[in-house]
Order: sequence, then C-alpha cells, then structure tokens
Amino acid sequence: MSGESTRRQLLVRGGAITGAAALGAAGGYVTAREVWDEEDAAPAPASAKARERDYVNLTTFLLASHPRVVREAIERHRRALDDNTALYLHENEVPLDDAARAAVADYIGAEPNQVALTDSTTMGLGLVYARLRLEPGDEVVTTEHDFYATHESLRLREQLDHATVRRIRLYETPESASVDAIATAVSRALRPRTRCLALTWVHSSSGVKLPLREIADVVVRANRGRRAPERILLCVDGVHGFGVEDASPVELGVDVFVSGCHKWLFGPRGTGFVWAAPHAWERLAPTIPTFDSGAYVAWLEGRAPTGVPPGRFMTPGGFHSFEHRWALADVFDFHARLGGRGRVAQATHASAARLKRGLAEIRGVTVKTPADQSLSAGLVCAEVAGRDPGEVVDRLRNEHKVIASVTPYATRYVRFGPSVANTDDDVDAAIRAVAAVARE
Repeated sequence: MSGESTRRQLLVRGGAITGAAALGAAGGYVTAREVWDEEDAAPAPASAKARERDYVNLTTFLLASHPRVVREAIERHRRALDDNTALYLHENEVPLDDAARAAVADYIGAEPNQVALTDSTTMGLGLVYARLRLEPGDEVVTTEHDFYATHESLRLREQLDHATVRRIRLYETPESASVDAIATAVSRALRPRTRCLALTWVHSSSGVKLPLREIADVVVRANRGRRAPERILLCVDGVHGFGVEDASPVELGVDVFVSGCHKWLFGPRGTGFVWAAPHAWERLAPTIPTFDSGAYVAWLEGRAPTGVPPGRFMTPGGFHSFEHRWALADVFDFHARLGGRGRVAQATHASAARLKRGLAEIRGVTVKTPADQSLSAGLVCAEVAGRDPGEVVDRLRNEHKVIASVTPYATRYVRFGPSVANTDDDVDAAIRAVAAVARE
C-alpha cells in the first residue's frame, strides 16, 4: 500500500476527512478539514481560512492546529466554566485532571500516578532539573546537540548550587550519525560521579533520533554495582518523538521523560507532562507547590505531606487553562481512531522518507537528517548550497506557499516536519519548491 493510501485510510478511520475536497486540500487532511471546518460553531475569518488552505504547512511540529475533536472538547469545557465557574470547577477539576493523566499513562503504558501534568516541555524540563537530587561533586552529562530548554535549565541549576554539567558530542555531522557511534560516545562519557544523562530523543537541530534503547542499555551497564542514589538517571526531552514514534519511554528504558502534547500529537495548546519511573521519582522533588488535596490537607493540619503520589506531587498547583488541559484526553482518543501509535508512526515515517529522497536528488541540496529510520523520525533538515537558510525559508513561503522553518541553533538548516496533517502532494510540492529555489 502506498504512503498516500495508508494516510488516506488512516485518517478516514479517524473521522478526520469527509469528501474529495478535503482529500485534495493543500493543507493536508487534518489542517484542511479538521482545523477549518465549515460546520464549526465559531468559524475562523475567511482570510485565515484562505491562508491555511493555500499553504503547505510543514511546521506543525512547532505548534499544531487543533483537530476538530480537540476544539469541540475545549469549547465544551469553556462554555461550562463560563456558565458556572465555581460549580464546574468544584465538580470536575479532580476527575478531569485524573482523566488527562490516565490518558497520557495509557498511551505510554505507565501508571497514572507516575504522570505529572505540565504546560509544556520547557516547564517539565525546568521542574526536573531544578530539583534533581545531586551531591557536591556529582555531575550531569548532556550533549552539544540539545536544545536551549535543556541547556538553560541545567545552566540555571549549575548557577544555583554549582552542580557540574558537562556536554559531549555524539556525532561530527548528523548525516554520518550511527547507532554504534552514539552508544559508544555515551559509554565513554559516563564517569563514577555521573548521576544524570540529559538527552533529547529527536534533535530539533538536525532531525537525528537517538537510539534510546541502546543508550538505556549503556546506562544499565554503567549502573551495575552502584548504590541507588549513585545510579545514573536517563532523562529525556521527548517532544519530537512523542506522537510520532511507535515506542514509549517505558519500553525504551528511560527513567524520566518530558514532553509537550501540542506538537506532533496535535493536542491542546499549553499541555504537557513529566513521566518518571518509581525509582526516579524518589530523586526528584517539586519546585511549585501542588494543589493535590493530600498536600493541602497536610498544610491545614500543620504537617509535611506524606503519601501523595509522585505524579500528583510534581504537578504544579494554581489555576491553569483548564479547558485545554481537560481536552487532553480527547486527543488520545483521536489518535486511537487514527489507528494508534503504529499507524501514525508508519504514515509519518513514510512522508519523511519521501521528502528526504526527493531533497537528496536536488543538485546543491544536502539532507542532514539520516536516511535510516532507526536514526530519524518526522523532522527533516537540509541545507541549500550558497543559500542562507532564512532566505530559503522566506522564498519557500513567499514564492511557493510552502511553510518550513530555520533551526534555531548556531548551526542553521532549513527544517521541515511532514506529519499526518500532510499528503504526498504536500511533500512533492515542498520538493519542487526547494528545487526551484536551489536552481535560481
């Protein structure tokens, strides 16, 4: 079955498309039909509809549009909150928070009480690295390839209590990365005082996907003979693999996993989570007080909280954009109707592979993301000889109506992220547009 046929069947099953117009829309199945639906109670302005449908958007990995089911859930909760805020909050905050937590846990194969709810990947990383238990002389190992959110969270921790943070390099060029070389680089970097290995599953700088299972095996070997407080925790920013890959942090042997839900998953904006294995939660502590009733009652009684499950204890308290958080469960139902993790991964990888093949055939274009699916996910990065990435992205948008992005790193590439919101026609349009820019 072709990639196009697979995606078409997948999205029809999910109720994402109805009719030939949606199938042929330039914005893809989800963005053309699910995002701008004529039957919406509050449709977008006509100008916005035209913009969405006229462009090929290959950047939903930055911040995704809401599928119809998510929009409807948000609106349902918003209306109820506006009708009677106090009553709806009183009756529903706990069960709806629990439903969101349970949906995340079910998707990754974990226990709900091991899941903390956050607003973003960045918030989760900050919470994890701010209060990770470290003794004087302990170190955190991260990489030169990681994103600002990891580097800055660790810099702030280093500044606070002089924790040692060391960066390593896993590969010289992304296109030359290999599983063995990455695992070897990690193995050589781990020292007796290493307590945390802070990595990113899929590098947004290049599209390289780390072989987490092999890295986890390296960490297991390094931990042999160590006492529990001395064991290395494998902590992962997973946002560009979550909602793409047919694998969970539990299956991959990760200790702590942080992700937002508003990128590849197409979840509500402003939602995310932290999951940790039980032994890892023992070495983490909250930064922001929880509003869990167990902790609140302990405060009323003048004692320290005990027995609060770790995921709840780590979930920041305060008031949130509840209508978005409570719509989180609906996006997991949406993915299940699309066929689940396996079908979504198959479609996304097929689009990324098609794009990489097409770009590689263009004279003057170098694909930086590995062709091997074991080392890549949905992100595809490339450089065009003699062209500044910003210029390329501007011309793709202004002259060819293809939306890409520039990697926000010191080394800059043109970056695409084909997803289940895109068709083969979208991918081919992007290839033609890059070819046109590269020729001129």
